[in-house]
Amino acid sequence: MAHEVTLIPGDGIGPELAEATRLVLEATGVQFQWDVQEAGIDEYESHGNPFPDATLASLLRTRVGIKGPTTTPVGSGFRSVNVLLRKELDLYACLRPCKAYEGVRTRFPETDVVIVRENTEDLYAGIEFERGTPENAKVRECLAELGSTVRDDAGVSIKPISVFGSERIVEEAFAYAERNGRSKVTAVHKANIMKFTDGLFLSVARDVATRHPDIAFEDRIVDNLCNQLVSRPEEYDVLVLPNLYGDIVSDLAAGMIGGLGMAPGANIGEKSAVFEATHGSAPKYKGLNKANPTALMLSGVMMLNHLGEDEAAVRMEQAIAAVIRAGDKVTYDLKPDRDDPTAVGTLQFAHAVIEEMNA
Repeated sequence: MAHEVTLIPGDGIGPELAEATRLVLEATGVQFQWDVQEAGIDEYESHGNPFPDATLASLLRTRVGIKGPTTTPVGSGFRSVNVLLRKELDLYACLRPCKAYEGVRTRFPETDVVIVRENTEDLYAGIEFERGTPENAKVRECLAELGSTVRDDAGVSIKPISVFGSERIVEEAFAYAERNGRSKVTAVHKANIMKFTDGLFLSVARDVATRHPDIAFEDRIVDNLCNQLVSRPEEYDVLVLPNLYGDIVSDLAAGMIGGLGMAPGANIGEKSAVFEATHGSAPKYKGLNKANPTALMLSGVMMLNHLGEDEAAVRMEQAIAAVIRAGDKVTYDLKPDRDDPTAVGTLQFAHAVIEEMNA
C-alpha cells in the first residue's frame, strides 16, 4: 500500500532538491502517492498567500509532508512559512540530527548529536510589538506599572515558556533517545539569568528525567554548551532546548559536520509531521542544478523511519554515506576544492545514490 505524502517543492533551489529527493525515495522500492502542493515566495508573488489553504488541508489529510526550502523576506513581508506551518499544525518538536559523515571536510569528525528544539514558544512565538505603535505603548505602560522601564523607542518581544510546552518537548527528547538507542539527554538553558522562563524549562526537564531512569540526564547553560560542543563534541548525544537556543545551536552543530547542506530536519506534532532540510532556499543558485541535496535526502530518511519503513531508511542512508565517502560523484561543496571541475550536479548526485542502492 502506497504512503500518501504531501510534497511541497518550495522555492529557490527547493524544487530541484525536492525532485532529487523524490527520485531517491522512490528508488528505495517504497510506494508513494504524492500530493504536490505549493508554499513560499513564488506562491506569495503569484497569489498573495505564501501558505495556501490547500497546502494546509493536504497536510492535515496525509499527516506526512516533505518540503523543499522556502524564502523568508528579511525585515518585512510575510512571516516564515516554516513558522506558519508549525503554528497551524502545532508541530511542536523540531528534530535536527547532526552527524559527521566520512568524506566531508570537518574538524569534528566525531560529532553525532541530535537537536530536539521546542517549536511553538519562546521568542519565536511571534508576540511582538512594533516601535511607535499604540500596542507597544500599552505594553510599555503595563511594564512600567510593574516596575520595569522600557525605552520609548524600543520594539518589544515577549518570551513565553510554559510547563505544558516544556514537558512535551522534553518527553519527545527522551522518547527519541529510547527509540534510537541513545544514552543521554542534555537540557540546555539560561536559567541562571532568566529564572522564570528558562528556570521553568529546566525544572520541568528535571522532573521529566525522573520518569526515564535508563537514560542519563544533565543540563548545561547555553553559552557553556556551545563552548563544550566544539571542544568535546563526543560527550553530547541528545540536546533538548527552547526554541531560540535550538535554532542557534542546530546551526552551530551543522557547521561542525560540514555545513547546512548536511543537516536534515523534521517538525513533528500530533496531527502531522513535516520533513525538511535545515538550510534556506539559496535563490542565487535557483535552476543551476548545483545545490547539494544531502540535507533534504537525509530528511527523507527520517521520513521513512517515521513511516515505519526502517529497512528502506537504512539502505538510503548507507547509499548516501557511500557516495559521499567515495567523493567522485558529489556536488561542489563536498569536494576538497570547490572549483573542482569533476563536481556533479544535484540530479547527478541523486542518480549516484540510486546506483549505490541498486549495486
